[in-house]
Amino acid sequence: MQAKIIDGKAIARDIKEELRVEVERLKANGTVPTLAVVLVGGDPASAVYVKNKKAACAHVGIRSLSYELPADTTEASLLELVEELNSRQDVHGILVQLPLPVQIDEDKVLMAIRPEKDVDGFHPMNVGNLSIGRPGFVSCTPAGILELLKRTGIQLKGKKCVIVGRSNIVGKPVAMLLLREHATVTICHSRTEDLPGECRQADVLVAAVGIPNFIKGSHVKPGAVVIDVGINRLADGKLCGDVDYVECLEVAGHITPVPGGVGPMTIAMLMKNCVEAASK
Repeated sequence: MQAKIIDGKAIARDIKEELRVEVERLKANGTVPTLAVVLVGGDPASAVYVKNKKAACAHVGIRSLSYELPADTTEASLLELVEELNSRQDVHGILVQLPLPVQIDEDKVLMAIRPEKDVDGFHPMNVGNLSIGRPGFVSCTPAGILELLKRTGIQLKGKKCVIVGRSNIVGKPVAMLLLREHATVTICHSRTEDLPGECRQADVLVAAVGIPNFIKGSHVKPGAVVIDVGINRLADGKLCGDVDYVECLEVAGHITPVPGGVGPMTIAMLMKNCVEAASK
């Protein structure tokens, strides 16, 4: 029997419709949720991401301010812009699109954004809050994964979850969110012994390694939920995930497609963080 496909596009659409209502309420009370988006240089992938984020803002009713800076922008002038946005009462969220050009220290820039305006959830204070279970912004992809699971009706309490990938942006925060839901969590990576065996233990398997079609049908326990975080472009220009979709579709109970799974959720959760920042 084929796996049920988890439709990230449809779930993201539902979230954005809920947010539209909330934004109308905020505007009626005199608050216009505002996101400042900063893009340095002309990286084509970054430009596409920024365009998609602006379109989502327009759809939900969030005002977006765009700052497109040349590739030779200095670290000092970028930090100056961040400080200006920090101090503006009418700006609720600040997003600096990564990666940044080589002359700029990404960590320094992320640290400079005030935690209460850090809608990407990358500031060490927000990461720390997540790890000790305090409120704060959660980075958008992990938050989106949790929302996908909840809205699909997947029970997490007491379940075994295996995450392949230990990045600060996905692997580690997803592990902490799943622990918060009372799941038992294993994080695997390139040096894990018997990786297929570890994966086969999972009731929920999250793949975030950045290697095309890495997770095979033989990695998946029959009936497991498979969440594919990867977005890889193949030589023929087609997109694929970290999961061999065709193989795993025959084994899993639920699976996310690429594109149309986790991707749309990331932007929906960014919108949710912006609205939350404005509500505060």
